[in-house]
Amino acid sequence: MTNTILPRHIAIIMDGNGRWAKQRFLPRIMGHRAGVEAARRTIKYCIEKKIEVLTLWAFSNENWRRPQQEVRYILDLLIAALERETEKLHKQNVQLRILGDRSRFNDKLCNLITKSEALTANNTGMKLVIAADYGGQWDITEAVRNIGAAIEQGKISSKDITPSLIKQNLMMADLPDPDFLIRTSGEQRISNFMLWQLAYAEFYFPPIFWPDFDEKGLDEALNFFASRERRYGYTSEQLSEETCLNSA
Repeated sequence: MTNTILPRHIAIIMDGNGRWAKQRFLPRIMGHRAGVEAARRTIKYCIEKKIEVLTLWAFSNENWRRPQQEVRYILDLLIAALERETEKLHKQNVQLRILGDRSRFNDKLCNLITKSEALTANNTGMKLVIAADYGGQWDITEAVRNIGAAIEQGKISSKDITPSLIKQNLMMADLPDPDFLIRTSGEQRISNFMLWQLAYAEFYFPPIFWPDFDEKGLDEALNFFASRERRYGYTSEQLSEETCLNSA
């Protein structure tokens, strides 16, 4: 299916793994395993659609509160995915980045992240961002802390603080902000995900659980995005006038 208007940056909250497993009388960890396969399908299809940036939220700051066995399993899945998939992504010219606080990760995971990012750093294809131990409030707090340190060092003054300066201090500031957020499982909230960056994103909440999300589901999402009028504060009439001037 051809979508005439595609987002530059798709961000996905991969929700519903546990409920998917519960429906099938399976352990929650089986839902996370099935979720990895859904992620693989989505990455492949976004590469084919030539999406510029894809961000997948794999593990939030708050997920540390879950049972420790489940936390360990999720992090082990991340390790296994990096070990198995990084070389494949590299061959597809994908640049891999990990978004989040790495201070609580073990040495093995930290080393794998460093090696994976280094291997793919110069790739010019789709940028794949995996958000792990990430939260929007944490991201903004780190940005404010960096700005505060710059003020203390006399490099800038409080008058220099602008939305642009804050954005420059957020993680992945060099990437375009997400213009499309997908959250599966029917939940209609962003749950502390990329709070600053999602300011002008279109939101899409399909009812299916993440392990069931496939190419058809992504096409339906992209068709929804293509149907939206993105005004950024302007009126529809102003946008129409601008389109006419640009096409003249």
